[in-house]
Amino acid sequence: MDTDIGALIVIFTEFYYWLTVALMFLIHVGFCLYEVAVSRHKNMMHTLMKNTMLIPLVTITFYLFGWWIYFAFPNGPFIFEGKGLVASPSAVPWSELMGTHLGGAPASDALTGDDTAYWARINGVFWAAFLLFSWTAASIVSGAVIERIRSSAFWFLAVLVGSFTWIIDASWGWHWDGWMVKKLGYHDAYASGVIHAIAGGAALAVLINLGPRIGKFAADGTPRDIPPRNPWMVAMGLFLIYTGFWGFYVACNVPIIGAGDIGAEGVTFTATNIYLTPTTLSAITFNFLLSLAGGLMAGYVVSRGNPFWTYSGGLAGIITASAGNDLYHPLQAFFIGGVGVFIAYKMHFWVERKFKIDDAVGAVAVHGYAGFAGLVIAGFMLWGHPSSGFEGYAAINPLGQFLGAIIMFFVLGFAPAWIVSKILKNMGLLRIPQAIELVGLDFHSIRQQEEAEAEIRAAEAALRNK
Repeated sequence: MDTDIGALIVIFTEFYYWLTVALMFLIHVGFCLYEVAVSRHKNMMHTLMKNTMLIPLVTITFYLFGWWIYFAFPNGPFIFEGKGLVASPSAVPWSELMGTHLGGAPASDALTGDDTAYWARINGVFWAAFLLFSWTAASIVSGAVIERIRSSAFWFLAVLVGSFTWIIDASWGWHWDGWMVKKLGYHDAYASGVIHAIAGGAALAVLINLGPRIGKFAADGTPRDIPPRNPWMVAMGLFLIYTGFWGFYVACNVPIIGAGDIGAEGVTFTATNIYLTPTTLSAITFNFLLSLAGGLMAGYVVSRGNPFWTYSGGLAGIITASAGNDLYHPLQAFFIGGVGVFIAYKMHFWVERKFKIDDAVGAVAVHGYAGFAGLVIAGFMLWGHPSSGFEGYAAINPLGQFLGAIIMFFVLGFAPAWIVSKILKNMGLLRIPQAIELVGLDFHSIRQQEEAEAEIRAAEAALRNK
């Protein structure tokens, strides 16, 4: 930071990402409310603690290796163009920049003075923004599998998705230098695929091995409706997720960067999307709200006013349009959000009936099917537009987006989660015993509470009789 303006840019960027982390925390609050609201009384505490404890588990693993993966693997599985792994000395857990650091001369030969001047301030808040993306990816799986999965199995799967597979796809398709962006023309500015499709694919894989809740399907295979225990908490949870999604969108941007640093002309400074392509917060504000509106309206119409699917439709609308919401016209975002909700809703019930998949909160539909559809739609709507501002990268195209959707949903989402959950199932470690499922996962804590209350009442009665 050799100038006053340079210092201000760094400090502003640091504060900017710090605020996005606080906003995104509301996504997880919303997920907890939402999942508890859908759970029956006998499983409420188990659902809450299952989703709560992914926070420390994903946080420590993302610190130890997840952050490094993002910087190390943009060249892909076969080391695209022979470039190998990318050195990332500021992202390994033993780096001096992965802790308290006020700048100054670096202690390590792997770092420069520019590293310590810039990354010393930015690394922690940038890491935290990606960490909150990681919590989101893991929580998407959490909602789908409530009321029957072992906590330990879920936590293992949460680390798999939150600190490993999703950050690989981010390195491939969200990194400004990722091989999918260069080679396929993959464009996914606000993570239709990078977070949502991969988590939806992972949730579907786990559900196949986990099986439905007891009583979900009648003897003839007809699905029974298990309605949310508390629809008001569902609404509150989803509104908190909408609110947190503002932080999600903003964290996918770089707030201020010198135009010359990215080859832009005509302006001194600009904001950029995740691919370092110029954009504005005004643009994403239009498109976020219009895609939310399109999703809510479509959810209301296609579900005939069902509150659960109306609120979920708002989220699915945002997710569908997210791949291209840096480039769409607001009315395009509105209609694309609506189309995605229609696809997600119809796919959910078709898959449920056809394959007996019990997705308790519609997570596979809202995140997976909507995210997949959003990537494919972007390929047609943005056909020929540069995928990035850098020269030599492939343009956005339908085939590249479709292949990207396959990689996100199936290759990195479905396949690893299916393999791991299948192993856990074969070891008897995936699903809770039937007897416990029947009485409820909170049975032990409820009994303890009832016994404690009985003892208190007995003590009170003894005192009154004296």
